[in-house]
Amino acid sequence: MKRIVIFLATCLSTGAFAQFDGAALTPGSLAIDKDSSAIIAWANYCEVERGWLDISNKALGLASYGTDDLGTGYVNGLDVVSLGDSGIATLSFNPSIADGPGPDFAIFENSFSHNFLELAFVEVSSNGVDFYRFPAISNFPDTSQIGPFDAISDPTRLHNLAGKYRSTFGTPFDLNELDTIQELNINQITHVRIVDVVGSVNPSFGSQDINGNYINDPFPSPFPSGGFDLDGVAVLHQGPLSNEELTSEGVSIYPNPVRSGSAIQIQSSAEITSIQIFNLMGSLIYQGNLAELKTIQLNEGAYLICVETNANIHRQKLKVTH
Repeated sequence: MKRIVIFLATCLSTGAFAQFDGAALTPGSLAIDKDSSAIIAWANYCEVERGWLDISNKALGLASYGTDDLGTGYVNGLDVVSLGDSGIATLSFNPSIADGPGPDFAIFENSFSHNFLELAFVEVSSNGVDFYRFPAISNFPDTSQIGPFDAISDPTRLHNLAGKYRSTFGTPFDLNELDTIQELNINQITHVRIVDVVGSVNPSFGSQDINGNYINDPFPSPFPSGGFDLDGVAVLHQGPLSNEELTSEGVSIYPNPVRSGSAIQIQSSAEITSIQIFNLMGSLIYQGNLAELKTIQLNEGAYLICVETNANIHRQKLKVTH
């Protein structure tokens, strides 16, 4: 009788594991499409601390694929920066990210498959110093290692882990989940930190979720593009522009880079009197005021935007992506 009770308890425990939404484009999936109208901005700046090609063999060195700036701006599924085992990307946002209804930002990886998932922890900060991690859950079995080319991951067993969906679909995060942390201002998130999950089930190297389970993802991946491949971070709810930014520069132009067809936003501590946009040949292609700027359509490329206020003139390069 005891053996039956234990068996039933085990079955119930296994069946009670929380099952979460599935792959992008499947019914009920929470994946955010890169072209979603809910996206209002992208990360302004990215700094990467590279992780190992193979944390179990550090003699191989560090991951090297991509450059830090590829973690900013609009995503395309191709131009990424690879973190490597335990690598870290820290992204900054101005205006900040704020808590709103539903998810507030989304992180994009470039997996080629719904079931080949390289994962990362996600942490946020409202002061750029103190970071707080979303409680990550992985209910995928950790008894047998997922190999470097095995497309057998299961997104329905993953929660609060970046990289849950394939390329061009972002994993959403809701700041309201962290509203009990008194030291964190969820209405002014200035930084997001992405920490590569070491997907080994070997306790000597592996990363654990909030429940102590080892997070099983493709390992080892001893390639220059190993580990989590960051494509971008999209903002879904936005806070105010920081006073520090306005005080130091007077004018803020965002998002930058901006996607072709999206509106450019400008905030200034002084009254804006004129806006001009030039192409790299020096030809004036736009002149007007802040209200009219919302109607302009810029083609992919680089520009110089000149904002004149009653206090000074601010010039800045503007990158427009496809």
